[in-house]
Amino acid sequence: MTNIIEKIKTAYPVSDESIRLLMAQTTPCRFPKKHRLIEADKYCKSAYFIEKGMTRSFWLVNGEEITTSFSCEGDIVFSMDEFYYGKPSEEYVETLEEVVAYRIALTDLLHLFQTDIDLANWGRVIHQDEYRRLHRSHKERLTLAAKERYEAFLEQFPQVCQRAQLGYIASYLGITLPTLSRIRKNRKTFR
Repeated sequence: MTNIIEKIKTAYPVSDESIRLLMAQTTPCRFPKKHRLIEADKYCKSAYFIEKGMTRSFWLVNGEEITTSFSCEGDIVFSMDEFYYGKPSEEYVETLEEVVAYRIALTDLLHLFQTDIDLANWGRVIHQDEYRRLHRSHKERLTLAAKERYEAFLEQFPQVCQRAQLGYIASYLGITLPTLSRIRKNRKTFR
């Protein structure tokens, strides 16, 4: 649980006691590559702390998968629709690699947010960061050329660029795979 604890404490100085309370509510689990942790129009009832591996979140729009985010070691993934609004997820979350994770029931996570100030503040901070990421991504899609969007993505998510399929990255950036391939080729040519 090293990666998870390190990421939590990097986001907010959560006490060791609060970490112990959180981890006492989790169950270790493993998932193969291409496993769907969360499915649209279904209740999952769990959140997953990723110790090892990577996931991507996506919407299915007219039969096309539109990547909305990536999560790596130390991150938590869950359906915000389910957690905050009691509705089935609108997104899918699938593993891009074999994943080692710790599962927690959403009801247990909510209870911890309601009863432990450190965990409540950590939850607030990670949601602030996610809001900022979403806001930045939206702004970049509206204001930057494809090449500039890719450069910003490289800077923000270097580990994803090394581990995820290019098609998923292109989808996240709102560009076609041939456009991304051309950008990458030109970038290598000018280095």
